[in-house]
Amino acid sequence: MGKVNRLKLAVLVSGSGSNLQAIIDACNSAGYPAEIVLVFSNQPDAKGLDRARNAGIEAKSLAHKGYPGGREAYDHAVSELIAQSGADLVVLAGYLRLVSESFVKRWEGRLINIHPSLLPSFKGLHAHEQTIAAGVKYSGCTVHFVVPEMDAGPIIAQAVVPVLASDDAHSLGQRILRQEHQIYPQVIRAIAEDRVVVGEDGRVTVRDSQSPDFAHINPVLANG
Repeated sequence: MGKVNRLKLAVLVSGSGSNLQAIIDACNSAGYPAEIVLVFSNQPDAKGLDRARNAGIEAKSLAHKGYPGGREAYDHAVSELIAQSGADLVVLAGYLRLVSESFVKRWEGRLINIHPSLLPSFKGLHAHEQTIAAGVKYSGCTVHFVVPEMDAGPIIAQAVVPVLASDDAHSLGQRILRQEHQIYPQVIRAIAEDRVVVGEDGRVTVRDSQSPDFAHINPVLANG
């Protein structure tokens, strides 16, 4: 029986890499159709790099501050590292840096991000603070394809959590993060299995998906 080809991932992080760890764990599970070939960070001391090295995954970093040539030159260098790794899909997992339009165009359709709100609401930084200030009753996370406009690409999947009266940004963020750890590996699996289709209208269909995997309100999380 021949070796099954697995989707090759380049995961970009800036910090602790908890979503990266969830993806590593998924990739290590039996039958998961993807593997990480590169973890990259713009922060040389990012804990996510240690997670990668501990898992035997190639880890590289390149400091962005003061990089010669500015953002375009920096993103070109990052793109070259990704291309050299042979990655099929670029996964932004807490990569706290806006990527250039040229970077997006190079990886168009092969570049995904996770954002800690129910897009299109509360784009950008401080999403949890924005959520609480707005007084909404539900929040969550969104996995989407990346386009040049920030947090505006086609939505692949969302998970929903309640916003509690007692919440601050930290408690809400932790509840959402637990959902991020579930939904991101699920989306990557669906992409690897060629089940994610973007229509001409920009709307995404995930074929043969069970709704609890991709959009749900879990009341148990109110106590979690």
